[in-house]
Amino acid sequence: MSFSFTWLGHSAFEAKVDGHSILFDPYLSENPKATVQPDQLNPELIFLSHAHGDHLGDTVDIATRTGAPVVCNFEIGNWLAKRNVKVHQGNPGGGWDHGIVHAKFTIAHHSSSFPDGTYGGEPNGFIITLPSGTRIYFAGDTSVFMDMQLIGEEGIDVAFLPIGDNYTMGPAESLKAIRLLKPRFVVPMHYNTWDLIAQDASAWAERVKSETSAQPIVLQPGETHTIE
Repeated sequence: MSFSFTWLGHSAFEAKVDGHSILFDPYLSENPKATVQPDQLNPELIFLSHAHGDHLGDTVDIATRTGAPVVCNFEIGNWLAKRNVKVHQGNPGGGWDHGIVHAKFTIAHHSSSFPDGTYGGEPNGFIITLPSGTRIYFAGDTSVFMDMQLIGEEGIDVAFLPIGDNYTMGPAESLKAIRLLKPRFVVPMHYNTWDLIAQDASAWAERVKSETSAQPIVLQPGETHTIE
């Protein structure tokens, strides 16, 4: 089994699962930290955590060009379907085998609206299970919440958590989340895109190593990490 992921800036990631490309929250063309442009990516599957513009991003353009289905909540799915995007809709607790991976929706504590202000449904995270059994948790935008303990009981190998503060959990709250989730590895996201969410990821990583059982993986935009 081959599993690697590349941070594309903000909360956007490209994961490769046995050569299959999967995108998470592809905010790229207006992302000041983005390392690629939308037309450089050819995913087979796209996960979208909520409707805010810094996550919805280039979803429509990429999905329309590639035909990749977008896994998202019911309201976002309806909105995308009107734009001729293939969707797979779900809600918290529900899961589906997408062939490349199995994905289950989780709750997230945040808001969700489209760039024009219309309602985007409830925000979500995802528990992604690879064919090998490796399990990742993509939290989306959220604060820490006690049900992360239940998510941790799934056996999380890699957790992707926001640390930017202001709009989501910050570094201190993320440590609480890590203790509840108990992942093997943790990857920070949703930080340093703008001054309002600027964070010292190196200092955060030192706290993760000294105060939790997880190993931090801090990437620069464009960097790739492989999980053996």
